[in-house]
Amino acid sequence: MGMAGKIEHLLRERKIKKKELAEKLGTTASNLSGKLNRDNFSEKELQEIAEACNATFEGSFILNDTGKTI
Repeated sequence: MGMAGKIEHLLRERKIKKKELAEKLGTTASNLSGKLNRDNFSEKELQEIAEACNATFEGSFILNDTGKTI
């Protein structure tokens, strides 16, 4: 599942419509829909989406051979 799918799952869990999220983010529904279609979000945007949905976003790299998180 790409990040767009995870965001849509988050919205269903929180019972938030895309238009409502767009308003909370200070953007348009069409701009948000375009980003979801392209699955194109910066880490900052993901943090803002998480905050708007009362959630936490954790983005990191985990080395497969050592388990070290970067």
